[in-house]
Amino acid sequence: MVTFLFTLLILIPIAIAIDIAEKIDNFLEHQDLGFLQIVDEYYINFIIYYANTFMPLALFIAVILFTSKLSNNTEIIAINNAKISFTRFLLPYFIGATLITLLSLAMNHFVVPSSSKIRKKFELTYIKNKRQNQQFKYVSDFSLQLTDSTYIFIRNFNTQSNAGYDFTSEVYDGLNMKSKLVADNIRYNDKDSSFLLQNWRLRRIYEDKDSIFSGNKIDTVFNFTPKDLIYKSALSQEMPSDELLKFIEISEKRGVKNLNAYLVEFHKRTSLPIASYVLTIIAVALAFRKRRGGTGVNLAIGVGMMFIYVFLLKISEVLGAVAGVNSLVYVWMPNIFFGSIALYLYLNARK
Repeated sequence: MVTFLFTLLILIPIAIAIDIAEKIDNFLEHQDLGFLQIVDEYYINFIIYYANTFMPLALFIAVILFTSKLSNNTEIIAINNAKISFTRFLLPYFIGATLITLLSLAMNHFVVPSSSKIRKKFELTYIKNKRQNQQFKYVSDFSLQLTDSTYIFIRNFNTQSNAGYDFTSEVYDGLNMKSKLVADNIRYNDKDSSFLLQNWRLRRIYEDKDSIFSGNKIDTVFNFTPKDLIYKSALSQEMPSDELLKFIEISEKRGVKNLNAYLVEFHKRTSLPIASYVLTIIAVALAFRKRRGGTGVNLAIGVGMMFIYVFLLKISEVLGAVAGVNSLVYVWMPNIFFGSIALYLYLNARK
């Protein structure tokens, strides 16, 4: 555990130094931005995010360093001569991996999303350029299914001012339209969760006649908020897991076609911590034999495998976010691949 903390404390300052080098110009552009604000709103949350991300990888390197030291000191030979099985030898490693996995799961599902919300708000305010900020500000040509029979369409909506234009709401009974509400302008009131419609027209359709109503202004309620109009994968990182699951469930009922970006984020919060067990077995199996070249060879092999794991993880995230695929399978694919390697190494190490 001491080696793990030492490895983590090496990785975090490197990540901070690289990030400062990239963003120092953005910080200096804002004269009202102080050092304490940068640390409090950005780098504390930056450390929380990357410390949690690096945990399984830091554990992997720590196990290689620690086990290689045992091997170089011929302590593992003494353990083998004492007839202690390889499975029993792994037990302390798994206790440490379990502690780190539980901590990482708790942070992934509850702590990191809240921290990411503060960090991303800071980035949008002081780091992102205007074009990048616009992607969350304007929504155009958006349609949404509120219930089994109610559909809405908005030509353009500004999520910052909570106002838009060219709004349509249609209610169906099966394939037959029952009513259609059209408004030139729409504005959301956050205080009472109501919508103000301007220059509205309501048409009710009956079997033998239609009724048409119109007016300048009307207050009404719909089963959505401006936040529901923004379907961006980045927002999923800011939601605790219970809120994210509820959001996915509501979005499925509303007929949103592709939610895989959100499902990838949810599944990744569990798959990455569980990888600690897989990486621990691989690291012990690589380092428990004494090699010519010592710790350096084991560390080089371990770092190489670590980069392969991160590479596969990124590929699986991209492929898992594609519509029509099983995101759960793609997110767990790196663990399945490296799990098979871990099983092979474990069975050979037992001999």
